[in-house]
Amino acid sequence: MVGMIAAFSITPLGVDVSVSEPVAEAVRLVRQSGLPNEANAMFTNVEGDWDQVMALIKACVMKVAEATPRVSVVIKIDHRPGVTGALENKVEAVEERLRGR
Repeated sequence: MVGMIAAFSITPLGVDVSVSEPVAEAVRLVRQSGLPNEANAMFTNVEGDWDQVMALIKACVMKVAEATPRVSVVIKIDHRPGVTGALENKVEAVEERLRGR
């Protein structure tokens, strides 16, 4: 059952080089997951059921941990059992209101 969107940010800590490479590897896992997702400058958003999303976030943390001694994770969850398509529908609802003004 789909019913959650998670916005998460994973930050490699303790590295002296750019963090973009380990972050890119985590985003690669998200894109390969088959779950609806989007990445932006601050967070990666993913939609699915609880177990899928949490397993994916854990896999991303473990992937980043391969390249750094410490990993910081921020997660925000919108849990709405039975709701699908929220990743796009929430944005579209705002866009519709903006077009109406």
